[in-house]
Amino acid sequence: MKLAHDAPPQGTVRDWIDFRAESDGVAIVFTDGSPALNWAELRDEARQIARTLTAQGIAKGESIAILQPNSREGVLAFYGAVYGGFRATMVNLAAGRDAMAYALEHCEARIGMVHDSVADMYESVRPEGMKRLSVFTIHADIALHDVTPADHALLMYTSGTTGRPKGVVHTQSSLLAGGWTPAIAHKLTDQDRAFCVLPICHINGLCVTVMGALVSGGSVAMAEKFSASRFWTQVEDTKATWFSVVPTIISHLLHGDGDSDAPSKERLRFGRSASSALAPDVQTAFETRFGIPIIETMGLTETAAQILSNPLPPGTRKIGSPGIAYGNEVAILAADLSECPPDVEGEIAIRGPNVMLEYLKNPEATEATFHGDWLRTGDLGRKDAEGYLFVTGRLKELIIKGGENIAPREIDEALYAHSDVVEAAAFARPCTVYGERVEAAVRLCDGSALTAQDLIASCIEKLGKFKAPDHVHFLPELPKGPSGKIQRLKLAEIL
Repeated sequence: MKLAHDAPPQGTVRDWIDFRAESDGVAIVFTDGSPALNWAELRDEARQIARTLTAQGIAKGESIAILQPNSREGVLAFYGAVYGGFRATMVNLAAGRDAMAYALEHCEARIGMVHDSVADMYESVRPEGMKRLSVFTIHADIALHDVTPADHALLMYTSGTTGRPKGVVHTQSSLLAGGWTPAIAHKLTDQDRAFCVLPICHINGLCVTVMGALVSGGSVAMAEKFSASRFWTQVEDTKATWFSVVPTIISHLLHGDGDSDAPSKERLRFGRSASSALAPDVQTAFETRFGIPIIETMGLTETAAQILSNPLPPGTRKIGSPGIAYGNEVAILAADLSECPPDVEGEIAIRGPNVMLEYLKNPEATEATFHGDWLRTGDLGRKDAEGYLFVTGRLKELIIKGGENIAPREIDEALYAHSDVVEAAAFARPCTVYGERVEAAVRLCDGSALTAQDLIASCIEKLGKFKAPDHVHFLPELPKGPSGKIQRLKLAEIL
């Protein structure tokens, strides 16, 4: 089996695991001291889990609830479920009791593979009849289900910031394509090792690093979670060649005391930013301090992560843009759903092999999301003549002040321009005069003497008084989702 640049991987996840197991290459190393997995060991253990699940009478395509942090156990639970032809249902451990209960009920899983650290929570919310499976006995005589590329492989729930979470279904084929898009964009080879600090219960951590290694033949260094104080040491100790993070992590590293040493800089090819917009000032400052190029990208749960990426150096990286399409097509749609010409704003739409099959048990939402074979993202943007996309806002997050649309992102960037700002997000508040007004929440670095008026004055200078926030709130930390993405729509509720 060979990875091609112009065609997505063929076959199933099982096929690719079996293929990788023919070599003696390392698949995953762990920073928590757990034994590393080579591809043959991963295949053998995944197959044993798959046979145990099959012996329980679980049908092909049926959900297996996986409640696991980044760990050896968690990776094997995921691969075992998918290898067996089941629908690996990755439950977000940070989403809270209600979201966990909803996911377990909605997915209709009869079995959960649950880490000891969340066993009590699981027991308190699991539906009647769902049981925890933690012992995987040898069933050598059990024949596994036949699996095809079109079969269900992954169920992952959206963050649900605008209502009930939706269950995104990916097939064996689209899951592999989710690993292929970063592999071709970042020219990953069997010599690369991804440093994974993002949770694998989130699409970025799962597809970009874990699936990216499967289709490229490289390996993963997996950390339990992000630690600013240990990040560079872990990168060095695991001999990682690239990492995938989110903008808040880049900002925390930029404002942290740690520094990367010379060996890491020589081996690290790039860092990758995704899940939300990266402020240009933060990107420039990070690259100046650490000497490591940051590749801004864009992805969605519905597209098995990546849809856009800037090229690697020496290709043209456009600061402020998540780049160009790799492995799929990106269009800008007008209100009448016709395609916009270059530099005209509209809704971002995607089609390609990495696009989801459907929202589970939600045909109305599925139908509303698709226009033909184009998936409508709900994000606003424009595409320049060279195919680089610039995200201008989120339809549901737009601030409409006096009838004028204001994209929160441009206010965020004005705030991040100040070197003391670690986290920032603008949001809308109801207003009797303008309908909505602009406010912002900010986290400052320790010891900063900045005031709200300082930041408001800076925004007025950059954006004008109309777009500048009327009030800036200082918080010890902004609310975030499982990937570390700031949850803008929650700010108005908590402040």
